[in-house]
Amino acid sequence: MTRIWKCAGLRWDRGGPVLWWEGGVGSGLEWGKRVAFRVVEGSARRCAGARGNACPVGAVVAGRSVGARCEQCARLERAHSVAADTVADDPRPYRVYLAWFGPGLSKVGITAVERGSARLLEQGAVCFSWLGVGPLMAARRAEELLRAALGVPDRIPYADKRAVRAALPPTEAERAAEPAELHARAVTLDGWPESLEVQPFRPVDHVAAFGLAAAPPAGAEVTELVPGGEVGGKLVAAAGPDLHLDTGGGGGVVVLDTRLMRGWDLVTAAGEEVSVPVRRLRGADEHEQHRLF
Repeated sequence: MTRIWKCAGLRWDRGGPVLWWEGGVGSGLEWGKRVAFRVVEGSARRCAGARGNACPVGAVVAGRSVGARCEQCARLERAHSVAADTVADDPRPYRVYLAWFGPGLSKVGITAVERGSARLLEQGAVCFSWLGVGPLMAARRAEELLRAALGVPDRIPYADKRAVRAALPPTEAERAAEPAELHARAVTLDGWPESLEVQPFRPVDHVAAFGLAAAPPAGAEVTELVPGGEVGGKLVAAAGPDLHLDTGGGGGVVVLDTRLMRGWDLVTAAGEEVSVPVRRLRGADEHEQHRLF
């Protein structure tokens, strides 16, 4: 009997990206490994649930939804999210970070100290540096200060991140230049919370961890999965939730956002082909920085 798999998301550990499946099974991913699966014919995409619990109604969700949750489960998940600013009494220490995704594309954010740099790998940050460390609310105030004073957002669409990956500067020093300038401006701002300890600029570069240096540029991205559709290719790079798959022949490299896999019934496939909807990947010169202020 053919085994049906349900994706639980892509996670990053010290060994690199791991594709997890419901039931606690993980598939470690290495460059050159073939990734191939097919969506079960006649199946529907079901809500992934919230906070580790299944959706109470098994709601059907749209194929293009990266959240893979119905409205009810999405509200429940967000209600317990530090990122959504709904948790104020977390006693853990937090770090404020400055993340860089490519020329002109930076953001500020916070993450629990105990998580290390996992949050930056999950977001696909090409380069980052810590800015400060302290209590949650102090980190929150610093984040808001930096957004307003530096004109950088706390969220960047993944379409913008993908657009600049093929045009990254070739050296670590060049990639660190823009974050260094923003860091220098950030630590001299008036209004910096007293309980937040300023951290020196120490850039961490993820180009090697993502496999981007040796990977051919991607030319297309998957927009959604569909019943009976297949995705297959050789893994050449990964960043955040994205897998860069070389489909061979004239297909080139296609980016698959693994968040689109959640909620579908999947089975293994044998070939290297993509028979789901795709679109041309926007060029690096077409992105624009999204500013909140």
